[in-house]
Amino acid sequence: MALDFAAGCIGGAAGVLVGHPFDTVKVRLQVQNVDRPLYRGTFHCFQSIARQESMLGLYKGIGSPMMGLTFINAIVFGVQGNAMRKLGRDTPLNQFMAGASAGAIQCVICCPMELAKTRMQLQGTGEKKSSRKLYKNSLDCLVRIYNKEGLRGINRGMVTTLLRETPGFGVYFLAYDLWTRYLGCEPEDPYMIPKLLFAGGMSGIASWISTYPVDVIKSRLQADGVGGVNQYSGIMDCVRQSLKKEGWRVFTRGLTSTLLRAFPVNATTFATVTLFLMYMRREEDECSVLDSELQTVQLQTQTLQTQTTSM
Repeated sequence: MALDFAAGCIGGAAGVLVGHPFDTVKVRLQVQNVDRPLYRGTFHCFQSIARQESMLGLYKGIGSPMMGLTFINAIVFGVQGNAMRKLGRDTPLNQFMAGASAGAIQCVICCPMELAKTRMQLQGTGEKKSSRKLYKNSLDCLVRIYNKEGLRGINRGMVTTLLRETPGFGVYFLAYDLWTRYLGCEPEDPYMIPKLLFAGGMSGIASWISTYPVDVIKSRLQADGVGGVNQYSGIMDCVRQSLKKEGWRVFTRGLTSTLLRAFPVNATTFATVTLFLMYMRREEDECSVLDSELQTVQLQTQTLQTQTTSM
């Protein structure tokens, strides 16, 4: 189980570095004012942030996911691996159940982390250097929210996070299992790494498509109140207002940047985790073989000594 946690940590850190700029674009598109939109689409948003806020603007709020997602991935892969061992058989249904349980458990950390990330990503929108920063960093953001709103404020969007993460991670691990079986990702295969990258990327896309509308509502609820005014009284009120004002397309806002991000991030994460586990388990197997051989040699030596003494 410790190996699963370590692999999740390393894979999570790699995924954050690759995917955070896409996530910043996704959040900006999801929460922008439909009456006065700042961005025409995904690529325009990328260009605008890079031009107005520099390339560092795309990495706003990375502290929270770098700390949180690294730990979250450790929990997800650790819990999923342990759940699979408890379930016994490696079947697609068990992969879904193990993934769903991992997704539900990590929400305790994921929800506050994404709240801080969203608030940091929206801070200083359109400014190269924010003239007035409300939050110094992700931790300061969470502390200020807690001081103002208590635990309820820190866990804003928890229900929608659960609704997104539980089935989302079930689909995530199910899709990866099906793709790796279909592609035949065997250790001796010379194309194993490209196959792992493809399987991981497609798993991420499947996971996001399955729960994206819930993510839009989650982002809006977590961004609500940034300017001091709360627009929504709850989940259903947010759904109702969003549909009334923007139509069904509101639930696909930011989807392009999300899918552009999903493939490289999850390709990197899954390939890193799988290769790390394969390498470490191979090392463990080699150590076990060496230990076994050493014990055999010691036993043979003791037998010889006993025979020599008796003679």
